[in-house]
Amino acid sequence: MADRQKHIGRSRGDKVFDGIVMVLMILVLFVCLYPLYFILIASVSDPYMVSAGKVLVIPKGITFNAYERIFHYQKIWMGYRNTILYTTLGTAINVAITVTAGFALSRKTLVGRRMILMLFVFTMFFNGGMIPTYMVVKSLGLINTIWAMVLPNAMSVWNLMIARSFFETTIPEDLRGAAFIDGAGNLTFFFQIVLPVSKAIVSVLVLFYAIAHWNAFFNAFIYLESDRLYPLQVVLRDILVSNQPDPSMIDDLATLIEKQKTAELLKYGLIVVASVPVLVLYPFMQRYFVTGVMIGSIKG
Repeated sequence: MADRQKHIGRSRGDKVFDGIVMVLMILVLFVCLYPLYFILIASVSDPYMVSAGKVLVIPKGITFNAYERIFHYQKIWMGYRNTILYTTLGTAINVAITVTAGFALSRKTLVGRRMILMLFVFTMFFNGGMIPTYMVVKSLGLINTIWAMVLPNAMSVWNLMIARSFFETTIPEDLRGAAFIDGAGNLTFFFQIVLPVSKAIVSVLVLFYAIAHWNAFFNAFIYLESDRLYPLQVVLRDILVSNQPDPSMIDDLATLIEKQKTAELLKYGLIVVASVPVLVLYPFMQRYFVTGVMIGSIKG
């Protein structure tokens, strides 16, 4: 039978189909990767060459002036420190709350489970808005503190639903009953049995929350007053805005052109500086990403 299948081989139609799929996949890969590659080569190329459309595949007029100017600012390193702190602390709080709440809501023995779920889902469609949230944060004394960046958004309801579905489909009630018969309590069952087999969903939640914290800047505008607490995204924005001159304030045309040239370089350099840590983290989390999301989406 195997020899017969070997002699039959693939039809011409199958080969044509495979070729079309391969070409389409290569085009999709190019569309996704080229913008990232272009930003990288544009950040080290002469901005005049970039504006003239002469930088397409290889950098031209290589200069590292943008990176020299970016890392010359002490606030850049301060922003990195703050963002790493907010990302680490915020992600730890987010994951701890989401995992514990998701597991509790996945257990059918929880009294009032459906009502609690309805209240959580309600907040996905209706919320108090920016001003009431600001008043709550202010009344708690969190304004201009690191806690204003991590506590107001301590949990995402969407991620909670994913975690709950994951635990419902992965941790059966029979396993809990068997653990209790062996003398394990709720805490022992959760930390020694549930968490070790939940690496996929925990990794997905870490990835989701960490990227959200890394890219967050709106809360900093609302809750932070001291620039010593600003995250990296706000610092980079301030640097970029400060290099966008008002033509009416500059008499020397050469100075205006030079500043615009520097601003063009900074645009690409700032994107690279802000994106590299996330791009470095993602490959290590990728193997858990699809698995965790698919398992959590089987049952809602």
